[in-house]
Amino acid sequence: MSAHDPGLSSVAVKLNGNRLDATATFARKDVEGLIESTAALASGPGVERARLQELARGIVAVENAGRRLEPTEATSRFDDQGNVEFRFSFVADASGTLELRSCVLSRLPLGHRQFLSVTDASGEKVIERLLGKGAEAATILRRNESHSASEADRTSAAGFLALGMRHILTGYDHLLFLLALLVVTRSFVSSVKIITCFTIAHSITLAMATFNIVVLPSRFVEPLIAGSIIYVSVENLVRRGEPKGRGLLTFGFGLVHGLGFASVLREMGVGDRPGGVLMPLFSFNLGVEFGQLMVAAVVLSALWKLRSKPLFTARLAPACSAAVAGLGTYWFFERVALN
Repeated sequence: MSAHDPGLSSVAVKLNGNRLDATATFARKDVEGLIESTAALASGPGVERARLQELARGIVAVENAGRRLEPTEATSRFDDQGNVEFRFSFVADASGTLELRSCVLSRLPLGHRQFLSVTDASGEKVIERLLGKGAEAATILRRNESHSASEADRTSAAGFLALGMRHILTGYDHLLFLLALLVVTRSFVSSVKIITCFTIAHSITLAMATFNIVVLPSRFVEPLIAGSIIYVSVENLVRRGEPKGRGLLTFGFGLVHGLGFASVLREMGVGDRPGGVLMPLFSFNLGVEFGQLMVAAVVLSALWKLRSKPLFTARLAPACSAAVAGLGTYWFFERVALN
């Protein structure tokens, strides 16, 4: 079982007169799935190049006034992070409406999202969308036809808010870390203190990593997140009751978890677009907080009811910590092996 499966890719489009240039970026594992052969990318340069070129022409489709455009150029390469990057160029009517469709979303795992960003020749944002299965297409309107910027921002903000909620609700390692912290708290104040420290810490590194101020490869971040789960769970077992100094500990590990959250936005290329970073960052982080508070409300209400029973403190809480430690250990070795 993998705790993290972002299922994210991106398509960046630049409009320049009658020319449309697009760059689609996918994780290597997604490309391997699309070509239906995990060995294909390791079969030698010739086979690799041929498979990628064959795939390249079927990544996106562009229609101009109802007419399907053929790419004048389609290339592929591996970027510095090991992702696969496809580049396309199209020639279209400079004043006509365009429709861009992602042709591979239906073949990717359920829940995969693709971040589409379109800019004009000056670099100004035209549209941003989160595409997914059942919503694979977006209409690109030229400036004199476009909706207001506020409407586009609202749509995009809602998409990033939902993405943040989805990420925390399916980020089982983050949730288990919180559970390990909360299972031994004995008061409402201490619970709020832990949640607040975690929120502040991961918000700091989420912002810093998205702006490329602090960059730590996922091969280090993911094992560290698993290690934080192990440490907190083992401390629960060794130091019975509510361990002292949990606020500072939570803050420190929260900084690491924030780097894990930031990987979602970085993989979508959000940090590389100076003009459009704040809204995605704020909306995504707000979604994370909403999801986190939803889970905390359910967990805390259950813990407060159970805490009145002597059996919970004596048996159930330690058993819960032991189970979480076991999962953290599994994830740790899995992530070290994958890296």
